[in-house]
This record gives sequence, C-alpha cells and structure tokens, in this order.
Amino acid sequence: MVIIRIMRKTAIPLLKNFSLCLAQNKRKPYFWWISFAVVVMAVFLLSISRPIFQDPFSTVVFDRNGKLLGARIATDGQWRFEERRVVPEKFRQCLIAFEDRYFFSHPGVNLFSIIRAAYRNLKAGKIVSGGSTITMQTIRLSRKGKPRNIPEKLIEMWLALRLETLFTKSEILALYASHAPFGGNVVGLDAAAWRYYGRSPENLSWAEAATLAVLPNAPALIHPGRNRDALKMKRNRLLDHLLQSATIDSLTCWLSKDESLPEKPVPLPGNALHVVNRMEKVQPGRIVHTTIDLELQDKVKKIAERHQLLLSANEIHNAAILVIDVKANEVVAYIGNTMGKGKRIHHNEVDVIVSPRSSGSVLKPLLYASMLDAGEVLPTTLVADIPTTISNFSPRNFNVEYDGAVPAREALIRSLNVPAVRLLSDFGLERFYIKLQDCGFSTIGYPADHYGLSLILGGAEITLWDLCKVYRGFANTLTHYDESGGNYPDCPFQEPVLEINESPESCDKRVVFGAGSIYNTIDAMKDVHRPEAEAGWESFFSSHPIAWKTGTSYGFRDAWAVGLTPEYAVGVWVGNADGEGRPGLTGLSAAAPILFAVFDLLPTGGWFEPPWDELMQIAVCRQSGMRPSQYCPDTDTVWVSQSGLESEVCPYHKLIHLDATEKFRVHAGCYPADQIKTKSQFVLPPVMAWYYRSKNPFYKDLPPWMAECNDREEKTMQLIWPDKPTRIFVPREFDGRLGEVVFEVAHDHPEKIVFWYVDEEYLGQTQYQHRMGMQPSDGKHQLILVDGDGNFLMRKFEVVGKK
Repeated sequence: MVIIRIMRKTAIPLLKNFSLCLAQNKRKPYFWWISFAVVVMAVFLLSISRPIFQDPFSTVVFDRNGKLLGARIATDGQWRFEERRVVPEKFRQCLIAFEDRYFFSHPGVNLFSIIRAAYRNLKAGKIVSGGSTITMQTIRLSRKGKPRNIPEKLIEMWLALRLETLFTKSEILALYASHAPFGGNVVGLDAAAWRYYGRSPENLSWAEAATLAVLPNAPALIHPGRNRDALKMKRNRLLDHLLQSATIDSLTCWLSKDESLPEKPVPLPGNALHVVNRMEKVQPGRIVHTTIDLELQDKVKKIAERHQLLLSANEIHNAAILVIDVKANEVVAYIGNTMGKGKRIHHNEVDVIVSPRSSGSVLKPLLYASMLDAGEVLPTTLVADIPTTISNFSPRNFNVEYDGAVPAREALIRSLNVPAVRLLSDFGLERFYIKLQDCGFSTIGYPADHYGLSLILGGAEITLWDLCKVYRGFANTLTHYDESGGNYPDCPFQEPVLEINESPESCDKRVVFGAGSIYNTIDAMKDVHRPEAEAGWESFFSSHPIAWKTGTSYGFRDAWAVGLTPEYAVGVWVGNADGEGRPGLTGLSAAAPILFAVFDLLPTGGWFEPPWDELMQIAVCRQSGMRPSQYCPDTDTVWVSQSGLESEVCPYHKLIHLDATEKFRVHAGCYPADQIKTKSQFVLPPVMAWYYRSKNPFYKDLPPWMAECNDREEKTMQLIWPDKPTRIFVPREFDGRLGEVVFEVAHDHPEKIVFWYVDEEYLGQTQYQHRMGMQPSDGKHQLILVDGDGNFLMRKFEVVGKK
C-alpha cells in the first residue's frame, strides 16, 4: 500500500517528465511506447481510491453480549449496516457457489465467463447472462445505477482489475456483502439477516444463507414477499449444488429445503429505544456495542410498563429507570421513558434520564455527608424543627408538623424539610453549591444565590443520569476503600460508561467526601422506611439491605427514588414529561415501589464494610446527641468521622439550683445556700421546647421560681410565628374580606396566662394554646406580651399591603 501511495503521488510528475522527453525525442519510437505505458499505469492507479463506497450507514446498537438493541435507518432511507470485515462462512460458501465459483482464481475478471455469457446472449437474442465476477459486481454497486451495456462492462472490467490490487479477496467479498441489494430498502447482508430472520448473519442456517445469497441476483423480481416459488427454486438449486460439491451433507440439504421462506421484512428490535436514540446522536452511522444487558433491560422495561399502567389511572404517564454496575461503572439497564399506547401523546419519545427535572429532596444526603465531613454535625446531633423563616423563605415539612428538635440522622431518614434548610443555612449555601459542582451535577449552572436555600428542597434541576452517577460514586468510594486497603478511587464521580471501550472523560482527582461520612450517610439511608408493600422486609432472609432516598418536587411534578448497594446504583423518576403535576405523585408512593422491584431482579451480595481507619468511637450526650459538656449526666457512644471531634459541645444541659423539695428554683439571694440543691437539666429554647414537648412526653420543663426568688430575667417566651416580625402582609379571603394575622408564642409553662397588647391596646388573653388573631392597620406597631409572673416580650412590626 505504501508503494501504491508513492506511485500515485509520482504518477503526474512522471507524465510531465515523459512529455518533455517525448518532445525532445519525437523520432525515437521507444519513447512512444514508454509514454503510453506510463499513461496507462497512471490511469490504472488513479482509477480507484479508498473507500470505493460513499454511502451513509444506519446507526446499529448492540448490547454487551452482541444482541441487537435497535437501529436507525441511514440518511438516504436505506437499511444499510456499517461495512463488515469478514463474511460468515455459510454465506461465503453460498455466495461463491451461486455467483462466482472461480472467485479465488481469477484477477477480478473471468474471461471464460464473459465469453460464455456473450455466446448465450447472442444465441438467445437478448441479455440472459452478464458474466460478471463478484469483483465486477462490487464495482457496479459502487458506481450507482450505470447502464448495463458493453462500454460500461469494459469499464467495470478495468476497475475490477484495479480493485483486486487494492483489496484482498476476503475484503472484496465483505464489500459486496455489505452493499448488495436484498429487496426494498434493505441493503447489505447484516441488514437483510436482521430484517428477514431477526438474527445476525453468523447465526443463519444453510437455508437462510442460501436464500440471502440468491437475492441480490434479482432483488426487484425475487422478493420474500412475492414470487415465492421462483425464490424457493433458486434457493433449492443452490442447496443441491452445495450437496454435489460436498459442502453440506444430504440430511442438511433435505432439512434446509424443508425450511420455509421469510415473510416481508420485520421491524428491528426496539428494546432500548432511548439508548439507540442517544447513540444515534453521538455515533451516527456506526455499529455501537453498549454495556446494556438485554436480558436485564427487558425485565426492567416490563417493571416500568407494569407500574406505569397502574399510575396512568392517576394521569401519570412517564417513568425512567437507570441501573449502573458500581464496580465497572457501566450502565446495564437504561429505560429513558415508558412507551404509551398512543403515538407520542404523552411525550414518550423524551429521554427523561438526561432531561433536567426538579430534584425534590434527593440532595439531602449530600448535605448530611458534607456536614459530617466538616465535623459540623454528628449523626445524633439535635437539629431544630420549628417554624422557620430565613430571608422570606419559610419551608414546611411534608406533613406540616414540627418535632421541635430531631437528631440529624432521623431528620434525613424522615426527609424533614425544615431541619434540612436550617442545616444548609448553617453549612453555607455557597459551600454546598461547590460540593454539588465537585460531584458533577452538570445542570446546576446558575450561581448559588439564584437557587437560595430552596436548593435543598428541589430549587435546582438535575438529571437522573447525574443523580445515579453521584450515588454510584458513594458506593464506589466505600468498596474501593475496602478493597484497596484504605485508598480512595481517583475519580469517584466518573461519568458512567454506556459504550464498550468508551474512553472515560477526564475528571478532577480529588476527595469530595471522606469514607467515614459516606458510610454514616449510607447507614442512615439504609434505615429509611420502605413503602408499605416492603414493610417488614428485615424478617425475610432473602431480602437484602438497600440505602435509598426519595424526593418529591413542588407541585407533585416529579417523583424520585435512588438506591444503592455495593453492587448496583439504581435511579427511578416518575411523572409527566410535560411537567403536569398530579396529586399523590410522591417519591414514596410512585417511584420507590419501582426501585425495589428493580433491586429484586439484581444479584445480592454483602454490605459495605465500615472504613475503620476513618472512624472513631466518641461519647455523645444521650439527650442532645452532641459531644457532652461537663453538665451532661448520661452519655452514649457513636462511630463518627474523625472530624466529629471538632463538633459543637452540648449547650442544652444547664445547672439549676433548687430548694430542698426540688420543686422550685432558687438562688443564694433568696434562699439559704446550705439548703440549695444543684442538678443538671436538659433545657431547650422555648419554641423548640414547645414542639418537642408534644412528641416527647418525658421532656421536663424547668421548675418555676420560688415566689421570693422571681427576680431574675430570663427568656420564658418566644414568638413562633412570625419568628422575625418586621414586615407583615395581611391577606384577603376568597370573598374579598380582609383576613387575620395570627401570632403564636411559646411559653416555658403553657399553663401560664399570657396577656396580649398591640400599641398598648388590650386584645385578650390565652392559656395553653397561645395564639391570637388580629387585623392591625397599615404602618408600624408594637406587640407586648405579659404573663402572670410579670415576664414580658416586646416586638415591633410593620403591616404592609392592606387596602
């Protein structure tokens, strides 16, 4: 080939040089012969170049085991697969026996066959035989519809000789098999084998190979959908010839003749519609071998269809599922969307896996891991769960209730919104935003301030692809840490691989989360309460633990569920692709059942080994879950990341001084010092205590002050709503009347009577439930609250928007 390229580059300069010599030596005959030979050689060498075909190809996608997932027709409307390099043995034998028995003997042109064909044509008075070799037919196919006459036949012969110098015999056979017509818009052996028989050419029987070998001879006349008798006769004659040449035995010949002919072309498989569409965008016109496991893909697809049928009763029409092998980082199942019965009536063509959707609560574990990693919280640390307003943002829990204070781990397990927002505020919005960028969330592209604290509740849009990538990174970090003896993977959040031999994208080699914080996060996710159908899963020996999290976006538009084990990461999205929300569309009820159904298909293994080198056992206050102060009477131990040693010390245990009966608080100024009893008590701030008390009946309020000692100032009352009353809007009711602003206050002793005043005007009194509705006028006001012991609370506020 190198010699040929060199000759091509030098042919034209040689012609110029010989032309000059010819002009100088016109009377020397040998120069004419040399010049003629050079011209012929130059024309011969330049007559064909690689590649000889310029046809577009179909995009063809296979699974990891070589099973066809689907294909897309070429841009010229033909089913034409990419050129193959080797022709299967059965088809090769059939093709040579039928088209060109001396293929391996001639140089591209068989003069004997041409003479014989000329004799038959003259005798018949019409063209009945062409005498073309397979090489010549390959040339004719490449020249696209040239007329079949003697001048064109001579050109084909010339080019066939040249083709034989460019390609080996096996390559020429492969070119012919890849571009031969097989009827209709089916071109090439691969497309024909799949369209007519639903299998690869390597798996064709002798009868099937023989049928396809005779088809290109007259594809317009002999078609599997018509002229079936003529097609069968040609096939059987070829089988008889194979028997005579001892290529097949008599039994094979008899059984092959008994096989039926194919019907009209059948549709290609559509087991992974959105995978094929994705590959068509990134690898158009190529044969792509993916990491998809077709057997698993089919099972996961059936799960999606079964659940979508149930969900459609609530007008929920779309779902997507992604399954990633953790260790290999390979996508093994990819359901981009469910396929509805109608034609695109529910946007089923949309690949939801790569479509940005509101994240709901699925980012909460990442915040939890971030704060564990930074040593700013422990799994047991109490987090406030009270009515909260931060920069005009007032989050609410899904059940619109408050617990007062909950351990951080429990807040994650229960997916409480208020603690999550308060934790994000404490951690820092910008810091968490950078963490998400480091994880590789490609669709969180606006500045952090654009999302605000709602980022943790679905204020940002993410893709199912990125979500599974990140949680797979969690699992991969722990498994790699365990298997490598304490080392971290170079790229824990590497892009998942969908194409075999795909080059992984570059990534920053950094440790985003420590193994200890990841382990504690996964351990909490393992205890998330499963859907009702999965209740009591621990009782079944065959069941296995799964770390998982759900999410529901605002307006019930997106339902998420993501889960992981040491072997697999699975993500599920359910909703409507057009963004329509539906009541009851939640992660727990809609997406989680699909998640667990998919995990039931997957092989089970062990669980994550704790990264002992990055964990340490520390003492924590039994009631606050924080590092104990000197006043914490009881402690427990927990395993935390080493950074947990930097976490906050319990601020809630206080020393109190009591009288001899331990019923009243006293101090040395009002009670004999030698009779004062000192003890430690767990004391929450008033609002936290107000809600905590209702969920924790064993919580003890501070004893009241003895009458003679009630001269100490302390915080006994705290506004619940509005917690920071500066500017208040008075709403209107549906009938147009002005509504009320309802103030609520927490008192250390709810049984105390609280007297309410606005601008020194008495409004009323409350006991136990300290709420008061009012309709103050526009402008600035002062709220004054006084209890029966003389404790008071003053707040200034301004009413706006009242008309």
